[in-house]
Amino acid sequence: MGKIKQLAGQTAVYGLSSIIGRLLNYLLVPLYTNIFSTGEYGVVTELYAYLSFLLIVLTYGMETGFFRFWESEKGNIKVYSTSLISLFVSSFVFIVLVVVFSKPIASVLEYNNHSEYIIWLGIIIGFDALTAIPFAYLRQQNKALKFALIKLTNIILFIGLNLFFLLLCPLLIKKGIIIPSWIYNPNIGVGYIFISNMLASVFTFIMLIPTIKIKLSFDTVIWKKMLLYSLPILIAGLAGMVNETFDRAMLKRLLTDTSTAMDQLGIYGANYKVAVLMTLFIQTFRYAAEPFFFNQAKEKDAKELYAQVMKYFIIFGLMIFLGVLLYLDIIKYFIGENFRSGLKVVPILLLANLFLGIFFNLSIWYKLTNKTHWGAFLAIFGAAITISLNFWLIPIMGYMGAAWATLVCYFLMMVVSYVLGNVYYKVSYPLLRIGIYFLAAFAIYAVSLIVKIDSSSISLLFNSFLFVLYIVFVLYMELLLKQKLKLK
Repeated sequence: MGKIKQLAGQTAVYGLSSIIGRLLNYLLVPLYTNIFSTGEYGVVTELYAYLSFLLIVLTYGMETGFFRFWESEKGNIKVYSTSLISLFVSSFVFIVLVVVFSKPIASVLEYNNHSEYIIWLGIIIGFDALTAIPFAYLRQQNKALKFALIKLTNIILFIGLNLFFLLLCPLLIKKGIIIPSWIYNPNIGVGYIFISNMLASVFTFIMLIPTIKIKLSFDTVIWKKMLLYSLPILIAGLAGMVNETFDRAMLKRLLTDTSTAMDQLGIYGANYKVAVLMTLFIQTFRYAAEPFFFNQAKEKDAKELYAQVMKYFIIFGLMIFLGVLLYLDIIKYFIGENFRSGLKVVPILLLANLFLGIFFNLSIWYKLTNKTHWGAFLAIFGAAITISLNFWLIPIMGYMGAAWATLVCYFLMMVVSYVLGNVYYKVSYPLLRIGIYFLAAFAIYAVSLIVKIDSSSISLLFNSFLFVLYIVFVLYMELLLKQKLKLK
């Protein structure tokens, strides 16, 4: 329990910055969905889908490779320096290529009149890739507070710039105040979201420069080993990002009714944000868990520890699942009224992302056994399911098809990873207890749907009672387990 508390503490520090930052960032969703039309927000949804995919390409698994070889090379600073130089060179080349070929790329993506979007996104991706290893180094050194402060500063700057460009400048113009066109141009519109992100990414890199001030040396031998180890992770990352972003990247091309394509994309993207708490929980957990799992691998009780971590992860994941759905009547006001027709995808996406988090917990078996090729296989397997189901379901069901494809994909990846893990690195997860918690959460959610209460205040109280009921049930079950272990 002491080690689990250590992991929980680190997750809390990483999570504090992410939760505060993401919640602040989340407040931009009502801003976007009330300022921009569904079609305009569809532009943001689509281009950020491409950004996520390309960021995986540009980091090419070096982050996980860094953690692995830092341990195996016993803290050799050349591991840090080599991975840092590698990403610096590749990121610089990428930015140059994007700037040079921005117009052809914009043409392919059907943004002929906005090649500047491509340049801004290229700079964002390049600088975000550059910061991956310095951030990984802070995590490895357990400098969670510094990590959190820099991340939080990035998000605050991004939000501040959004408010400046999208609220303050238009307000000043309405009051007759002249703003130079090089500072603000109303015609840029949604482009200011990308400009804000670009400026925040560059400033984040500047903040990390003190971390980069080391004796730089490039070790070819270590680099080749890291690439060999990281290549399957890159493939897994690419395939995984296909699972995560393919639906938003291809939605407008797969819909039979092209006239509403951008509107559907905007609605789907906005409601994807409603499920942000689950995504946020998984992300913050991963920040702390990856170095933690590697550090504990040599301990005698490692497998038992991993099993307990999985159980508590699922308990908190189900709390988020219920928390969002039971209070959805309140949460829905965070997106504009024109976007709320897509709220029906929220339960599907919450559950899908919980399965993804479980898959991440399970993935420790191939990372610790150096069988990262299996990670690539699982991600490719998931990508094949995602692509197939999206091509089949989106023309029939629209964005609902995209949501169901995501759920099926992550569920099957989770199941297959569990089966393979039992072969190569068996961990005795408490499946019965986990199953009971899932059934309890689903039963409580079902009750909330069946019981119809006209009064919004009474409905809120009833749902709060259901949420507390789940927590009490879990505490009771865990207390019983603790008593049984003492009796033994």
